[in-house]
Amino acid sequence: MFPVIHLYNVSMKTSPTVAIWWIRRDLRLADNQALQQALSSAEQVLPLFILDPVLLKSERTSTRRVDFMLAGLRALDADLQRKGSRLILRHGEPLKVLTELKQEMDFQAIFAEEDFSAYARQRDDSVAALFDLHLCGGLTVLPPSLTVKADGSPYTIFTPYSKTWRENYQQPQLLPEPGKIASPTEVFSEALPEPPIDLNTPFAMAGAPEAQRRLERFFAARIQNYASDRDRMDLEGTSSLSPYLRFGMLSARQMVNAAISGISEAGSQQNAHGAKVWLNELIWREFFYSVLFHFPQVQKDSFRPELRNIHWLNREEDFSAWKEGRTGYPIVDAAMRQLRSTGWMHNRARMIVASFLTKDLLIDWRWGEKYFMQQLLDGDVAANNGGWQWSAGTGTDAAPYFRIFNPVLQGQKFDPNGEYIRRWVPELRLLPVPLVHQPWTSPAELARMGVSYFDPIVDHALARGRCLLAYKGE
Repeated sequence: MFPVIHLYNVSMKTSPTVAIWWIRRDLRLADNQALQQALSSAEQVLPLFILDPVLLKSERTSTRRVDFMLAGLRALDADLQRKGSRLILRHGEPLKVLTELKQEMDFQAIFAEEDFSAYARQRDDSVAALFDLHLCGGLTVLPPSLTVKADGSPYTIFTPYSKTWRENYQQPQLLPEPGKIASPTEVFSEALPEPPIDLNTPFAMAGAPEAQRRLERFFAARIQNYASDRDRMDLEGTSSLSPYLRFGMLSARQMVNAAISGISEAGSQQNAHGAKVWLNELIWREFFYSVLFHFPQVQKDSFRPELRNIHWLNREEDFSAWKEGRTGYPIVDAAMRQLRSTGWMHNRARMIVASFLTKDLLIDWRWGEKYFMQQLLDGDVAANNGGWQWSAGTGTDAAPYFRIFNPVLQGQKFDPNGEYIRRWVPELRLLPVPLVHQPWTSPAELARMGVSYFDPIVDHALARGRCLLAYKGE
């Protein structure tokens, strides 16, 4: 049995003739630690991607996310061919695929970017039992196992975690794309499926080149207003890079380095402040991975033991109304329709709809978390779970359970002119402010304008009181 070797910028001493670069969530050539370690330890490197049926056919799988991944693989294959190599694609259970590949060719080692979900760790342990598997850094900037308290215990609150993370962070020299990749030639590859083009998503282009272009545009056009605009659902104020980070079309180090450079090289205090706020969001991602690594039970249960027995109502009809964007609360409905239409949702909107589901409707956060994974292009176990438990008040460093978003006030604050609502709830496009945020307050005006819309599914004030009692166990 081979031990799993964790590599973080460590040079290999052995020199096998052929190594496998097992591509998982690192669909890029630049700043790819697994690829560079493979190249430095072998004369030939075989780029391999395995279409794992466990992940492709999971009840938590998004068809759009798979399509985006396939488009990213096509872009990666084009990049590899420019380097004299090509992508090798196989379909099947990873251990079986690797065993069959070993019978076809004599590779000596496998290099892969380490992942931290329960399934990923179990998968890698099974492969390490039979092969020389080297797990490299890259999914996060700092390894979750190293960003801990002085006594070795993990952080469960973001602020002290962030302080330690910043103290431990040393800006690395990003790895360049390799000049050439020598690969075995006579290796069978399955045909890469052609993903459909979804013209209704803002992420029609996948791949590392597109990710890099978006990063550059973000710093050129949006970073100066990021701190003030990032919560505005009616503005293009965010980086829109989450799907690209999800599949490693940009590395976490590339994004953090861009933020650090944006702070140090900012031409104004406003630009520097925007970069600092964006860096803080990236550290939140690192924190959620740390939580997942140290507390894998959060994938199935609430982190807080005292909130594991909430008496959820779990009404199917309410859940369906929430999913379909017909709750009668325009900001909630707009966000849910955006998700169903595009596979993406603004981060502020995610918090609003999560609070509404768990606290207004008293539906188990796991229902919403699973539905998001079925829809999101950027669906990521750590970030999605962390966000949902934060909103539900059941997780580490969570919003207190008594902090319950008022959907009307949230809409008025973060979509003040109602433009986001009008885009995704077109039946309300003619309504003026403030009626667009609470159309039920003037049924006569709606009738006069010929507008038909859903009545609120629940009274927020009453729901708030009900939620407080349920979270107290009463």
